[in-house]
Amino acid sequence: MSKNVLIIEDDESISELLTIHLKDMDCQIESQKDGQAGYDSASKGGFDVIILDINLPNKDGLDICRDLRAHKINTPILMLTARSEEIDKILGLETGADDYLTKPFSVREFTARVKAIFRRVEMLKSPHENAEELISTGKIEIDQKKRKVLKAGERVDLTPKEYDLLNLLAKNPGRSYTRERLLSLIWGYEFSGYEHTVNSHINRLRAKIEDDLNQPTYILTTWGVGYRFNDEIN
Repeated sequence: MSKNVLIIEDDESISELLTIHLKDMDCQIESQKDGQAGYDSASKGGFDVIILDINLPNKDGLDICRDLRAHKINTPILMLTARSEEIDKILGLETGADDYLTKPFSVREFTARVKAIFRRVEMLKSPHENAEELISTGKIEIDQKKRKVLKAGERVDLTPKEYDLLNLLAKNPGRSYTRERLLSLIWGYEFSGYEHTVNSHINRLRAKIEDDLNQPTYILTTWGVGYRFNDEIN
């Protein structure tokens, strides 16, 4: 099935190159060169992935990503940027981007990253036929079919990565995962050196589902290892 892709990139040569290769992947493309115009298009929804440059006129990519996530637009975002400093990569991932590529990059790597995003989305849309559709523990209910989370009957708005983390941990209560393993499972491949990105996502997830951040009930820290879901909830 054809995928809808939004490219927000002010360098026309790069935008055209990406368009050519995405069309070879049977994608329908919309392109925007202006940050604000790109944000307006993205906020309407209907895209399977957003290719987002950071350095844009009128509204930069980090602000676009942050604002989209704040308004519950959870379309996967692949960030492109000429910046290579570690802090910029961290900011890109922690504002809600799903992946990150630094220019210059090979077309082969770009298409591989996009295909990985499509695969993850399709996998998450189609839970294993033998898996339970509803996970209920304490005050938390996770509807895997609808990717919906309730706490004490109230909807909890999670980003895609927050949901994926919660769902993975809750399906495997008591099992401890290292930060490196969570990066591999949730982000799809290794982000060497960015384990603290997991910490940030866990902290935001806890803020949404825990009653007491100082004494979490659901997502526990396994000291010296990583994180686990509490398997002793009454």
